[in-house]
Amino acid sequence: MDTSTVNSGEQVDRQSRILEAALELLSRHGISGVSMRAVAREAGVALGLVNYYYEDKSSLIRAALHRIDEHDLMLVAPDPASPPDEQLRKALRRVAGPEFLTTDYLALRLHLWALAQADEDFGLINAAAFDRYLDGLATLIGNAKPGLSPVECRERAADIVVVQNGMWLTALLGIDKAAIQRSIARTEEIAFAA
Repeated sequence: MDTSTVNSGEQVDRQSRILEAALELLSRHGISGVSMRAVAREAGVALGLVNYYYEDKSSLIRAALHRIDEHDLMLVAPDPASPPDEQLRKALRRVAGPEFLTTDYLALRLHLWALAQADEDFGLINAAAFDRYLDGLATLIGNAKPGLSPVECRERAADIVVVQNGMWLTALLGIDKAAIQRSIARTEEIAFAA
């Protein structure tokens, strides 16, 4: 048995559990509820292990923000097995998946947006992540609507994100499923407009 592969897999699993624990605590308690000790307890690992991977709370929060960025990029990742118009429709529908319309996930988003406003470093990470998401969505739009200029694709992507963020925020209020479906349809109208 190759123990280096096992150890590497365990390391990734532990580090992933630590980041997920940090995100869970952020969701429930905001930044004030995140400490190295609380993250260790939530992840079920020793405090020393959290300190081994992350030198302090700020580096842990930065890593958590990057994790959300990775998840967001997966929402707009191209799927070469599908035609461009279907890739775009799938991406527009993904943001309304049941895993995103939960109080915990939406609370996490609100806390992350607040962090981006409160800390310049976190704000830069958030802004770069937002730009990457917009670029990914604009690319999908451009692939589905090749006659559009890059500027037009980016503008449509930005308009879609406004609708998507509004959908997420109003989902916290318990808005009905029909309204969510109308929001998705509206993003498709924006993306595919002539």
